[in-house]
Amino acid sequence: MIAIHPPEATKLVPSNAPEHCPGTESEQAGKADACAGCPNQEICATAPKGPDPAITHVTTRMSSVRRKILVLSGKGGVGKSTFTAQLGWALSADPDVQAGIMDIDICGPSMPTMLGIQRETVHASGAGWSPISVTDNLCAISVGCMLASPADAVMWRGPRKNGLVAQFLKDVDWGALDYLLVDTPPGTSDEHLSVVNLLKEAGIDGAVLLTTPQEVALQDVRREIDFCRKVGVRMLGIVENMAGFVCPSCKGESVIFKPTTGGAERLAKETGIELLGRVPLDPRIGKCADYGENFLDEFPDSPASKAFVQIIDRIKQLVDEQ
Repeated sequence: MIAIHPPEATKLVPSNAPEHCPGTESEQAGKADACAGCPNQEICATAPKGPDPAITHVTTRMSSVRRKILVLSGKGGVGKSTFTAQLGWALSADPDVQAGIMDIDICGPSMPTMLGIQRETVHASGAGWSPISVTDNLCAISVGCMLASPADAVMWRGPRKNGLVAQFLKDVDWGALDYLLVDTPPGTSDEHLSVVNLLKEAGIDGAVLLTTPQEVALQDVRREIDFCRKVGVRMLGIVENMAGFVCPSCKGESVIFKPTTGGAERLAKETGIELLGRVPLDPRIGKCADYGENFLDEFPDSPASKAFVQIIDRIKQLVDEQ
């Protein structure tokens, strides 16, 4: 195990900024008329001004990464990490493709278990931190591989989270990658703002939004859509996960989470965002995730595998067209 270095000073971005907020990089931050009454006024007024110095280092490091894709959802438990893992497995099925996964779900890192690398540790070299090899052409980095015990709680405030996100981007020796997938936590908070800010010069090729059919999940995804539009991140499309249950024995399909308001299909029409596809529930997905196995390889004939492959092919097409 290696020590997690203290984070560098990072720009604080208010998530509840007033409508005419001058921005934290502005010399008027915390001093403009619009700042009056804002709970972050004192922080903005005293924080260092100007672009985050880490952006230059991140841009240099990311120059060898062709495609950068965020996996987002405002709701927890909708399958972001599962989908990210399957996307990574699918991309690496092509021996000519180099893929990496960056897990920035700092307080709930599940990627090590899903990729079967929970017993591995991150090592440092002269070129920086070395991502953990999952296969010959798939690697990953996660705070879950930097803890003394898998049961250790990560109890960090925003600035320290921001600092680790910056280190994952600028201090990890990713090498030449065709795809870097970023697995994010639920919400639209510190980690999301940090990764978007740090990659604004290197460029983000798009975001995939995960949801389940029920309205309680769709409400949070609407907030995530609003976040993407406000920060200028291109949305590749929406994936509806857990869209029905397929029995592995009889292949019969049942609706588990009823789409009372039309599900992801209606949301896609309302927002003008492409519906990339619907992935049915298959209990073997959870089993593969627990054992760090590739579901697509283990059960290629599953309706869920076929849906995953179609969605992933469409994602590749969209980023290649850009």
